[in-house]
Amino acid sequence: MQAVSAQESERSASERREALKEVWAQARGCTRCPELAATRKTVVFGAGNANADLMFVGEAPGASEDEQGVPFVGRAGKLLEKLLGEIGLARSEVFIANVLKCHPPGNRDPLPIEIDNCQEYLHRQVELIEPTVICTLGNFSTKLLRGDPTGITRLHGQPEVLTLGRRAVRLYPIFHPAAALYTPRMLETLREDFTRLPELLALGAPEQPEASEPPEPAPETPEAAPEVAPTEVDGQGSEIDQLGLF
Repeated sequence: MQAVSAQESERSASERREALKEVWAQARGCTRCPELAATRKTVVFGAGNANADLMFVGEAPGASEDEQGVPFVGRAGKLLEKLLGEIGLARSEVFIANVLKCHPPGNRDPLPIEIDNCQEYLHRQVELIEPTVICTLGNFSTKLLRGDPTGITRLHGQPEVLTLGRRAVRLYPIFHPAAALYTPRMLETLREDFTRLPELLALGAPEQPEASEPPEPAPETPEAAPEVAPTEVDGQGSEIDQLGLF
C-alpha cells in the first residue's frame, strides 16, 4: 500500500473539519424535535480533533453545556481530562460528543423519537472523523449504541467491534465520569479501564464493511441552515472556536 504523505494527511484532516462544519451548520438549525428546539440555548454538536482516533460519546448536554455550546465542561469534563492526561493524551487529541445534540429540559432522559431524529448526526460524525475507538460513557449511551439493554456494570472495560452507520469501530464502554466523582471505588475502576485505551488504539481500526452506496447527507432541516460565520458566544470567542475543531 502506498504511504500517505504528510501533505495528503493534512489535506484529509482539513477536509474533515470543513465537512464537520457543514454538518454542524445543519444541526444548529435543526427543528426535528420541537420541544428541544424551543427550549435549547445552543446546539452542542461536539468538540475536539476532527482527525481523532479516540472518540467519547455521552448521553446529552447538561445545563452548563447548553450555556457554553461545548460538551463536558463541568466537573465530569475536568475528570475526563485528568484521566486522559494519565495515559498521555490531551483533550485536544480526542473528539467528544453526545447522542443528543440538545439539552433535554429538566435533565430528563432523551425520548426514543429524539434519539431517532438525532442519531444521523452522530453517525455522520463517526463517518467523517473515522475514529478507531469509541468510548461510550455510562449506561445510556452504551445501551443506545449497542442496541441492547445490558448495563454498563456488566459491560465496562470489554471492547467489541461494532458498526455505526457505515463505520466499524472498537466500542469500549466505560463508566461515566460524573458517577465516579462521588464513588472512590468506581473512580478506580474507571481509571483501570482508561489504562487499556492505549492498547486498543494500537490495534488500529477493525476491518471496514464494504461500501455499497455514497454516504448519505446529514438530515435535512425544514429550512436551509445559514452559512457558518464567526459570531460571539458568551464573550468567549466565535462559535467556530467554541466548536473546537482542531
